[in-house]
Amino acid sequence: MILAWNEILIRLSLAALFGALIGLERERKDWAAGMRTHMMVCVGSALIMIVSAYGFGEVLGKDHVVLDPSRVAAQVISGIGFIGAGTIIFLKFGTIRGLTTASGLWTVAAIGLASGGGMYFAASATTLLALIILWALQPLERMYSKRFRQKTLRIVITQKKDVNELLAQIWQNNEVENFDITQDGNDSIIQFKFEKYDKEKIKELIDKMQQTETIKEINWYA
Repeated sequence: MILAWNEILIRLSLAALFGALIGLERERKDWAAGMRTHMMVCVGSALIMIVSAYGFGEVLGKDHVVLDPSRVAAQVISGIGFIGAGTIIFLKFGTIRGLTTASGLWTVAAIGLASGGGMYFAASATTLLALIILWALQPLERMYSKRFRQKTLRIVITQKKDVNELLAQIWQNNEVENFDITQDGNDSIIQFKFEKYDKEKIKELIDKMQQTETIKEINWYA
């Protein structure tokens, strides 16, 4: 079976449109993978699906030749992981950024495959759902995560003798869920995770620590 040129154009154009819609949402947040990246992934996936399904028609009539279009399409899902990995940024202290963009690229690849396979409703419905997840649900996620996110205080101190005094000050009027102390050369790294805390007391404590010469670094994640 040979696919008509106008049908090929429709499928590739729809893939470009769907990729652009999701890419624009990422573009407005100034992520590395923006509109053009998402469009390229989606169009490329659509073309691979078209080639996989219709590009080998001349060999199907030969003996002992069986075509499985899903095999080529499956490699897109595996291969997109390399591009997605490039959008993930590991920041210090275990913070990871870019997972949503990576998952968006994976979804865009699937949308491209659906467009290339002629499943227009599935592709458009997935695009709509992806936009709802990326944009409309973000305020709800922020509100929920802000309520339950752990508050962390990380302190780098150069003098061991000041550690006990510091622990006593932080424990006062605060409910510490857990803490750990690690050694990095001559520095002691203390990290607290709070279940409940007195905001004013923490602010006063941080202001006081900023004036202390033996404290090298203070990080507060709320």
